Amino acid sequence: MQNENGKQGVDGFIQSLCETERKNNVIDLKYYSRYDVKRGLRNADGTGVMAGVTRIGNVLGYYMQDGERIPAEGRLIYRGINVSDLIEGFVGEGRFGFEETTYLLLFGQLPTRSQLADFEELLSEYRTLPDRFTEDMILSAPSHDVMNKLARSVLALYSYDENPEERTLQNEMRQALQLIARCPVIAAHAHAAKLHYFDNESLYLHRPQEGLSTAENFLYSVRHDKQFTEDEARLLDLCLVLHAEHGGGNNSAFACRVLSSSGTDIYSSIAAAIGSLKGPRHGGANKKVMEMFGYIEENVHNWRDDGELRDYLSKMLKKEAGDRSGLIYGMGHAIYTMSDPRAVILKKFAKRLAEQKGMLEEFELFESVERLTPEVFAEVKGEEKVMCANVDMYSGLVYKMMGIPTALYTPLFAVARMVGWCAHRVEEVYNSAGRIMRPAYKAVAPNQPFLSLDERQ
Repeated sequence: MQNENGKQGVDGFIQSLCETERKNNVIDLKYYSRYDVKRGLRNADGTGVMAGVTRIGNVLGYYMQDGERIPAEGRLIYRGINVSDLIEGFVGEGRFGFEETTYLLLFGQLPTRSQLADFEELLSEYRTLPDRFTEDMILSAPSHDVMNKLARSVLALYSYDENPEERTLQNEMRQALQLIARCPVIAAHAHAAKLHYFDNESLYLHRPQEGLSTAENFLYSVRHDKQFTEDEARLLDLCLVLHAEHGGGNNSAFACRVLSSSGTDIYSSIAAAIGSLKGPRHGGANKKVMEMFGYIEENVHNWRDDGELRDYLSKMLKKEAGDRSGLIYGMGHAIYTMSDPRAVILKKFAKRLAEQKGMLEEFELFESVERLTPEVFAEVKGEEKVMCANVDMYSGLVYKMMGIPTALYTPLFAVARMVGWCAHRVEEVYNSAGRIMRPAYKAVAPNQPFLSLDERQ
């Protein structure tokens, strides 16, 4: 490397390394078709490669007819129960639903009244973090991003577990329930640390309270004054239910199952799932949606002018506006075509909340983007595509109207999805017949001779 005497320096050396890497790592796209590679584990028609079977959840957005995908209204199924029916049931009875949804996804059946009461009591007991965990694992090394701190904290729980490696079902279930119960507390404390150490705010740490639901405890924990309304808690509870599970093929659940198939511990598997969910093409999309609407609200002067809005959406798809990714976040899904049932439900509650909060104009802007995007996509890309809003389109707006900070949008997703991950973890460990997941990759690097150090150019 070069130094201050006019030589290259560290940055220049790294840049030269990157140039070497690019020169030797370009893969011609023709290889994918030549060797029938399923890019992204997707078939040519967009359907997923069949990698396993599950009894936990099902995602339906189309049906096959004569080898062709036919769009259909989306359905999300938890253990054989349509999630719309599940929500209608507990909302109609005036109850919080996340805890019984957790029971359903883990154990395959709805709990009785007494079973639910015992289960809620157990989760309440498990919410308490190990002694000095917050001080040693969260406050001692705060993070700009709550998701990274959540992943690190999950890994750290291994060290506080007196029996981390035992593979009995009873031990795995204890670990799973503790992770589900503790995840909201860790996220709240990690966010408090972020606010204090990076945003120069006062440090507020609240302990979870007995007798409160997961949604109530989360709002209690993240707000300085610990105050929240019943309506806020019930809406957050609904969001948690809608995010709890999405089949074994979603990126984070699959990551969890891949690691679990190797025989590693539950903490390693769940930390990998958290890392996956953080990505903007997965759970991190809810933050990107709100960032995108920040660009739209700033650059589109008349939100009700379809022409002006269409022009800006077109620029976004052409990578000329927004974050220049060429994406319209919150639109489109790998499986859902005509509708995402989660978005349909959230949109209804979002509109009601927008009316209460005086934010109806902003809600209508979201609706306009949802309505116009398929047309603009067809114009810019030159192809017709059945496209719907996905859950991320309206979840961020709901959180914003509830006063939840943007930094907690994706961690809230993780709080909910911890249930699905743990269910898939247990199913993989006890039903995989001991097979490690090991797909194939075709090597296409050309052969080359070894050269002695003096022969190399």
